Amino acid sequence: MNNGTQVGNLLPRPLRTVFKSFSPAWFLCIPLAAVIVIVWNTAAIAQADAPVTLESLSNNATELKSILDAIFLLVCSILVIFMNAGFGMLEAGFCRQKNAVNILAKNLIVFAIATLAYWAVGYALMYGEGTPYIGLSGFFFSGDPAPYGNDPFPAAVPESISFLFQVAFAATAATIVSGAVAERVKFGAFLIFSTLLVAVSYPITGHWVWDGGWLAELGFADFAGSTVVHSVGGWAALVGAAILGPRLGKYQNGRISAIPGHNMGFATLGCLILWIGWFGFNPGSELAATENVPYIAVTTNLAAAAGGVAATFTSWLKDGKPDLSMIINGILAGLVGITAGCNDVSFLSAVIIGLIAGVIVVFSVAFFDSIKIDDPVGATSVHLVCGIWGTLAVGIFGSGNIVTQLIGIVAIGAFTVIFSAVLWSILKFTIGIRVHGDEERRGLDISEHGMEAYSGFVKEADVLAAGGAGIPSGMGTAEPSEF
Repeated sequence: MNNGTQVGNLLPRPLRTVFKSFSPAWFLCIPLAAVIVIVWNTAAIAQADAPVTLESLSNNATELKSILDAIFLLVCSILVIFMNAGFGMLEAGFCRQKNAVNILAKNLIVFAIATLAYWAVGYALMYGEGTPYIGLSGFFFSGDPAPYGNDPFPAAVPESISFLFQVAFAATAATIVSGAVAERVKFGAFLIFSTLLVAVSYPITGHWVWDGGWLAELGFADFAGSTVVHSVGGWAALVGAAILGPRLGKYQNGRISAIPGHNMGFATLGCLILWIGWFGFNPGSELAATENVPYIAVTTNLAAAAGGVAATFTSWLKDGKPDLSMIINGILAGLVGITAGCNDVSFLSAVIIGLIAGVIVVFSVAFFDSIKIDDPVGATSVHLVCGIWGTLAVGIFGSGNIVTQLIGIVAIGAFTVIFSAVLWSILKFTIGIRVHGDEERRGLDISEHGMEAYSGFVKEADVLAAGGAGIPSGMGTAEPSEF
């Protein structure tokens, strides 16, 4: 007979019946439940002792709202930072395999450089207290909101998350330049230019618009940066490509020679990453988790889809076949085009903006080729031309004034062009900005980094160097060229 049975026999008959129905473990729960009830009751009494006022409820609601806004901005910041992967894959795919390491290295290190440059100088110039033309306080960002004229938490989101979100935008402007100068720019010269663009030029023009500067006072509208981010990067890219000159073999005997990218799978993946990242870029520019965020996300997606469709059929009609590179650039053109007015236009207007951007980008790429501006990825067409279109579209489809929009476009463009031209020229006549011709032919992976992206793989260049010997069946042959 076990101990439980012995104890049960000592109990009165009614309790013995209950005891037989439950195991001893159940009875051990009784004192535990009693303890929980006592503690809960004590906590409730203590809570009742604290007076609940409208002020305390309001403070709690404000703090909760600020925490939610901070988390929302953190998620959006991560999405925008992840766009660096998209830019890297897109640029690497659109360019030749012998330059893949160089391109990936540029796109990776530029975010690190942008973070430090914007932390030390850029954020202060853009958001520090100062004049309508430049910020003058808050250098070497410490997290203190006072130098930027902002309220501390919980009245506002922590200043640190605002910085993180804005530095992701600043890095985007520098990354745009990378694509236009790809395959012939010196790595060191590009890093110096990127550092100063993010530390000085981009923050000054950004201050004019996003920190209550003189353009904001005029009523210039650019919600998420068609001009502030994309056109700035596009202007800097255009000047750089013009001063660098075209890649070897691009323009020969009065004709344009195609230099195909080596991996369209990379490029397509890069486009999709950028498309997803834009849901941090545009909705995040609301700077709070509000009811407007879903609306902004929908206008963004509609414009991207419309841009891709328009570019597909435009290139199909123009060149006889649908060009995947144009589909990619059409999607990005729609995204850039809607960025300025994504919070201010109807769904139908977003589609129209995207459609027009998709058509523009196809003809823009051909135009820059016709004037011998060599842009391997079409960055100037996507970010500059469609950034201008998107900013003007706010005055056509949104609440902006078209004249004010033009003033902003011209002012920011002029400043960026002058700054970029001076800086590129200084670099050209000091350390040099273009690699030697032999290094360009060999590829920047070897000449600039001493390594290959596809070490061990059989490449077309290897086959040609061997005189075609051992060419795999179906690979065919090709004539060597300058590129």
